[in-house]
Amino acid sequence: MGAANLTDRRALAFSLLALANLFWAGNWVMGRALRDAFDPLTLNFWRWMVAVVALAPFALRGLRAQLPLVRRHAGYLAFLAFLGVALFQSLVYLGLRSTAAVNAVLINCSAPLFILLCAWIIERERATLRELAGILVAVAGILVILCRGDLAALRQLEFHAGDAWIILAMPVWGLYSVLLKRRPAALGGVHFLFVLSVMGLLMLAPFAAWLALQAPPHAPSLAQATGVIYMGLFASVGAFICWNRGVAVVGANAAGYTLYLLPTFGTLLAIAFLGERFGAFHAVGIVTIVAGVILATRK
Repeated sequence: MGAANLTDRRALAFSLLALANLFWAGNWVMGRALRDAFDPLTLNFWRWMVAVVALAPFALRGLRAQLPLVRRHAGYLAFLAFLGVALFQSLVYLGLRSTAAVNAVLINCSAPLFILLCAWIIERERATLRELAGILVAVAGILVILCRGDLAALRQLEFHAGDAWIILAMPVWGLYSVLLKRRPAALGGVHFLFVLSVMGLLMLAPFAAWLALQAPPHAPSLAQATGVIYMGLFASVGAFICWNRGVAVVGANAAGYTLYLLPTFGTLLAIAFLGERFGAFHAVGIVTIVAGVILATRK
């Protein structure tokens, strides 16, 4: 009976991890769908506004006892909020304005490699020859996607600006992930997410206000408002809760492998809801990137 219960718990945990990746994939597709309705910074601002409102009833109850800890680590927490909430998401939404969601989620496959590079630079974790070879293989996969399978386009430096913004977001996420290891351990998960969300929101607020003064915002349609609410509730709060509960059962290493579900979910959602086409170069690119990641990270 004990073994059966353990199997059921692991099955539920992996289901939650898969659900988290589905929510995150939906965020990328939704960011592409709303590219004409919101400026990237404004979209990011409202996404985290929804998240803060949703988290507040759960986080405020025990936050007062955590305030001394938050004050002691305020600078570090603010830097994490800048990287993970304000900068990374804004770069992603900026990139999605001019590149396909399929391209974006496939380039996202390279994120583990940038985490590896940041760990090498910051933590002095030396990369092996196998890891360096994996990085080169994955970079080749990124180049396949950038040039749409046409090497002539690469020689002429003809690539979409959106792809460049997505690639720029990857080292930002890598730096955030590595620095996340140094977060205050005593700050609970919900409180940690709430504090980062509030700090990131405060950073985005001046830019959102300035953009509103430049071009008075229009009332969003029901579909647009629903998309933003989805980003705040599911891609932010829901994905975080599912991810944490899954990791608690199977561990971080096993959970990390489920991240490769994100490009699969994202591609299928983009084809289903955005009418995007999946080309042969996409398949070659994702296989090459995943092969490089496996080569670099496999023990």
